[in-house]
Amino acid sequence: MSGIYLSPGFFPHDFLRPTVEFILATQQDGGEIPWFEGGHSDPWDHVEAAMGLSVGGEYAAAVAAYRWLARTQLADGSWWAGYRGVEIDNGERRETNFVAYFATGVWHHYLISSDNGFLREMWPTLEKAIGFVLVLQTEQGDIHWSVCADGSAREDALLTGCSSIYKSLECAHNIAVTLGQHRPQWLVARARLGDALRNKPERFDRTWESKARYSMDWFYPVLAGLLSKKDSRARLEARWDEFVEEGLGCRCVSDEPWVTVAESCELVMALLAAGDHARAVQLYSWLHQWRVEDGAYWTGYQFVLNITWPDEKPTWTAAAIMLAADALTEYSPACKLFQEVSLLQPLEALEADAQRLQPAQ
Repeated sequence: MSGIYLSPGFFPHDFLRPTVEFILATQQDGGEIPWFEGGHSDPWDHVEAAMGLSVGGEYAAAVAAYRWLARTQLADGSWWAGYRGVEIDNGERRETNFVAYFATGVWHHYLISSDNGFLREMWPTLEKAIGFVLVLQTEQGDIHWSVCADGSAREDALLTGCSSIYKSLECAHNIAVTLGQHRPQWLVARARLGDALRNKPERFDRTWESKARYSMDWFYPVLAGLLSKKDSRARLEARWDEFVEEGLGCRCVSDEPWVTVAESCELVMALLAAGDHARAVQLYSWLHQWRVEDGAYWTGYQFVLNITWPDEKPTWTAAAIMLAADALTEYSPACKLFQEVSLLQPLEALEADAQRLQPAQ
């Protein structure tokens, strides 16, 4: 199916309900959301899937997903790269952008649910997670992408990963302000990271081949709120023909004939952040040809071989479909999370502003 055109105020509840049910059916009793039935989970995609549940109104299931992460968090605030239930599936590394994304998911659920109790419950887990990430920030502002099993840092930085962390630090700050916690160092770290992302390209891909061929390196600085609308539009326009296949979607990498649904959904939200609503609507309309009867979506499509590939229907891809639909229709209170930068002011700052605005006596 294709040709689903969305606009503000017209969230397709009935059409997307099977997609929500697919995520629910895959979630395990303990709250974990694996990639697919019988598959592994990782912290970033687990959070993405939980966000899809929040948009779908499944608050209890989403909370269970975050509680699973709270229970499995390591003493240093991190999570391993992969799990199967309580067992570690990938104990080789712990990735900083995976760990930081917990903040984005928690803030997203709070925006939708207005559940202060949930926010307070997640605070200790969040604080430890952000602490782990910021220990790995360098003097130049970039953040090491992971630590090894022995705890040693893998000293290089990913543009996409650090862009994701930049958005997560915005969310972490807003959580702290909402709970009356004072964490000014988080905003300082965010500013230093933003400076590295905008002005220090030499800090990324230092020890491996450049990842500029990946579409996420192209649009994630837009999605994370690093650029102005004008600069965002220019960035997306510069490589549009390189990454986007008309009528199909966004390539995962520029040199492979493979479009992927999740990256396409993220590009939809990046387009909205750049103020390009028309192309966002059009791109999203192409993606439902990869939908399965149960509401799931194939990972992607190899258009030279004319096959869906790989033979997987991930929960996080289904969640990306939900998030993009929310952004296009402005359905939930979290619909603009990836379109706008919103930094809450601490109460003391607001009071200081009020004092300055008082007329002289």
